[in-house]
Amino acid sequence: MEWQPDEQGLQQVLQLLKDSQSPNTVTQRAVQQKLEQLNQFPDFNNYLIFVLTRLKTEDEPTRSLSGLILKNNVKAHYQNFPPTVADFIKQECLNNIGDPSPLIRATIGILITTIASKGELQTWPELLPQLCNLLNSEDYNTCEGSFGALQKICEDSSELLDSDALNRPLNIMIPKFLQFFKHCSPKIRSHAIACVNQFIIGRAQALMDNIDTFIESLFALAADEDSEVRKNVCRALVMLLEVRIDRLIPHMHSIIQYMLQRTQDPDENVALEACEFWLTLAEQPICKEMLSGHLVQLIPILVNGMKYSEIDIILLKGDVEEDEAVPDSDQDIKPRFHKSRTVTLQHEGGEGEEDEDIEEDDDDDDDTLSDWNLRKCSAAALDVLANVFRDELLPHLLPLLKGLLFHPDWVIKESGILVLGAIAEGCMQGMVPYLPELIPHLIQCLCDKKALVRSIACWTLSRYAHWVVSQPPDSYLKPLMTELLKRILDGNKRVQEAACSAFATLEEEACTELVPYLSFILDTLVFAFGKYQHKNLLILYDAIGTLADSVGHHLNQPEYIQKLMPPLIAKWNELKDEDKDLFPLLECLSSVATALQSGFLPYCEPVYQRCVTLVQKTLAQAMMYNQHPDQYEAPDKDFMIVALDLLSGLAEGLGGHVEQLVARSNIMTLLFQCMQDTMPEVRQSSFALLGDLTKACFPHVKPCIAEFMPILGLNLNPEFISVCNNATWAIGEISMQMGAEMQPYVGMVLPHLVEIINRPNTPKTLLENTAITIGRLGYVCPQEVAPQLQNFIRPWCTSLRNIRDNEEKDSAFRGICVMIGVNPAGVVQDFIFFCDAVASWVNPKDDLRDMFYKILHGFKDQVGEENWQQFSEQFPPLLKERLSACYGV
Repeated sequence: MEWQPDEQGLQQVLQLLKDSQSPNTVTQRAVQQKLEQLNQFPDFNNYLIFVLTRLKTEDEPTRSLSGLILKNNVKAHYQNFPPTVADFIKQECLNNIGDPSPLIRATIGILITTIASKGELQTWPELLPQLCNLLNSEDYNTCEGSFGALQKICEDSSELLDSDALNRPLNIMIPKFLQFFKHCSPKIRSHAIACVNQFIIGRAQALMDNIDTFIESLFALAADEDSEVRKNVCRALVMLLEVRIDRLIPHMHSIIQYMLQRTQDPDENVALEACEFWLTLAEQPICKEMLSGHLVQLIPILVNGMKYSEIDIILLKGDVEEDEAVPDSDQDIKPRFHKSRTVTLQHEGGEGEEDEDIEEDDDDDDDTLSDWNLRKCSAAALDVLANVFRDELLPHLLPLLKGLLFHPDWVIKESGILVLGAIAEGCMQGMVPYLPELIPHLIQCLCDKKALVRSIACWTLSRYAHWVVSQPPDSYLKPLMTELLKRILDGNKRVQEAACSAFATLEEEACTELVPYLSFILDTLVFAFGKYQHKNLLILYDAIGTLADSVGHHLNQPEYIQKLMPPLIAKWNELKDEDKDLFPLLECLSSVATALQSGFLPYCEPVYQRCVTLVQKTLAQAMMYNQHPDQYEAPDKDFMIVALDLLSGLAEGLGGHVEQLVARSNIMTLLFQCMQDTMPEVRQSSFALLGDLTKACFPHVKPCIAEFMPILGLNLNPEFISVCNNATWAIGEISMQMGAEMQPYVGMVLPHLVEIINRPNTPKTLLENTAITIGRLGYVCPQEVAPQLQNFIRPWCTSLRNIRDNEEKDSAFRGICVMIGVNPAGVVQDFIFFCDAVASWVNPKDDLRDMFYKILHGFKDQVGEENWQQFSEQFPPLLKERLSACYGV
C-alpha cells in the first residue's frame, strides 16, 4: 500500500515552506524551531518529497525548497530514516527525474547525489542502471534530468565509480556517455562530455580503454555552436595534455590550430579554458618543438588577452582615481603567513641562502580580482612561455610592444606594460639592449593619470630591478627610487600597494646602494604611516622590515632612529595583544632591532616585556584548552611564534645588552615549555631563540642545560627540516659555551647528527649546520667524537667547502683538526676530501693555517714523497695550485 499524505499535515508543511521564504528574521527563527520539531517524525520526509515530486499545483520555488530541506535532512540524519521512508524517497526521485521544470529536475538531481554520497551507491544498486537506462528515453526532460543527476554523481564519486566495490560500472557508463556526444541537444552533449571529463585526471581504466574514440568524438565537436560544449571540449583537451599527451601528439598541429581559435572565443569562459592549454603545454618537455612554428599566431593572441575587459575595469573601479580616504573592508585583507626563523649560513659570493622551503613570490599584479580570468591566464602563459623559448620569443613580441607601450588608449598601453613585466624573467638577456630606452619610459608611466597604469608600471619595474641596480645609480636607480617613493604616497590605494611591494623588491636588490638615500626614503615611509588604510599598512611594515634587512647597521644613525622609531612604537602601543596586525609589526620590529643593534636599546624594554607576555598568554590559553576543550578556544599560536622570533631579533641585535632583560623575566621557564610544544613551528622558533640567548647571555642559559639537552636530542628528527636545523645549530652554539662540560651530552646528540649528515637528499642548509655542530662538538670533546671520524668526514668536508670564511666555519675546522690529531686513521681513506675542504679557505687565521699545515705535511711525511706524488696526481689542477701555494705541498 503506497504512502499517502494526511491533508492537514500537508497544509502544515506547505505553510511552513511559505513562511521560510519570508524576509522577517523572527519568522525565520520560528521556522527553524518548527523544522527541528518536525524532524522527530520520520514521515515528515515523506511529506517533503511529496511536495517536490507530486504537488504540481504548487509554485516551483516552494517545491524546490521542499527538496532542498529534504536534502539537508538526508545530509544530517539519513542513517536514522526508516527503510520504508528511504525507499519511498528513492522511488519518487527516479520516477520524477524527467519533471517538465528544469528547476525541479535539478533539485531531484541534487537529492539523488546527496543520497548516493552517503555511501548509498553500494546499497542502491538499481540507481546507476536506471539512470543510464533513462538516458535512452524519447522524452527530452527525462534524458536531461538523468544526465544532470549522473554528472553530479560523477563529480562527487569519480573514484568510487572506478573501483571494484561497485563492479566497475564505468565499463558500461563511459561507452554509453560517448554515444551522446552526437546528441541533437547541446545541453545533453555538454552533460555527456562533462561526465567523461571527471575521469581523465584519475586515468580511469574504462576511459583509457576507449581513449581513441573519446578523442575522435571530441574532435567531431570542435566546431560546436554551443559555448558550454566548446568549454567542455577545451577542458578535456587540457586535461588530456597532462595525462595522455602520447595520444594527442599525432594530432597536435590541428589541436593547436583549434586552441588558437578558441583562445579568441567570443565567450570569455571558453577563451579562459582554452588559454589554460598554453599554460599546461609549456610544462611539457615537447613544448618547444610543438609550438615553435605557431608562435607567430599565438603571441598576438595572448597579448590581446592581457587587456582588462570592460567588466574587470568596473570591478576594479578603474575610473576611481582617489580612494585613499575610503576605509578598507575586512574581506579585502588576505591572511598573512609568518615565515618562522630558520638559521642559515653565509655562502661564497652571496648572502645567506634561503632554505629549500622558500615561498614563491606572489607576482600577481592585481590580486583584489583574485578570480582567475583571461587576463591573468594569458599573462601567466606568456610568462612560462618566455621561460621556455627565452629570447626566441622577442622577434614575435617586439614589433607588437612598440605599438602597445605608446598607445593613446590607456587600456592598451596598460596591457603593454603588463606584457613587458611578464617576459622579464624569461627574456631578460634579449631585453637588455632595449632597457636604456624602456626603463625611462616606464618611470614616466609611474606618473600616468590612470591609476591602473601607475600600478602596473610599479609591478613591471620591480621585475627589472636587478638590471636597474646593476647600472650606475644616477642613470636609473635614482630616478626610479624618486618616482616610486612618490607613488608610495599616491592618492590611490591600489597604486600605494603596488608601489610599496615594488619598493620592497628594489630594496632587496639594491641593499647598501640605498644608504645615500636613507633619509629621503625614511621620510616617505614614515609619512605613509599617517596616510594608509589598514591593508596597505601591513605592506608598509614589510617595506620597512626589508629596508632594515637590506641596509643593516647603516640604519643605526641617531637621525634615522629619530624618524623611524616613534611611529612604529605609536602603532605598537595602539594595538591590543589579540590583534593579528601585531604579526607584521613584530616581524618588522625584529628586522629593525637586528639592524639597529645598540641603537634599539632605548626601545627594547617595553618590546621585550610584551613579547614575553604574548608567549605566556598563549601558553596559558593552550593549557586551558587542553584541559577543557569544550569550554575554551584553542589559541592562535602564531602570536607566540612571532613573539619568539622578535625576542631572537632582540638577542641578536642587542647582544650582551639583552642580559638585564633576561635576568628580570621568566623567559627560560617559558622557553622550556615552548621547546616541547606540539606545533613544529613553535619548536623551530624556540630553538632559534635558545641559540641566540646562548650567544648573548650564556650565564642565564647554563643552569637549564641539563633539562634542555634531552629535548634538543629528541628534535634531531629530519622529518621536520626547519626544527631539526635550528636544534642542530643551537647544540653547536651551546657546545662552544660549555667547552669540556659538554661531555655528558655528546652521546645524546652525536649519533643523530652522524645519521643526518649521511642521509641522502638532506637539504643543504641542514647539512651545513650539522657539519658545523659536529665540528664544534669535536672541538670541545675530541676524545668522545674523534672515534666516529671515518663515519662522517667525507660528507662533512663536501658540505662545508662552499661556506664563506667566518667564525662558525673557523670553530668547526678547528674541531676537525683536533679530532684528526686524536684519530689520524679516521681520515686516511678520505684525505683528498679534507684537502679540498682546506683549500676552500680564503684566509684562515694564522693558528688555524698552522694546524692545516701540520696535518698536510704530517700526512705527506707519513706516506713518503713518491706515494704523495701519486696521491696528488688525482687532484684537480686548481686544488693542486692552491695547496702548493698556501701550504707548500
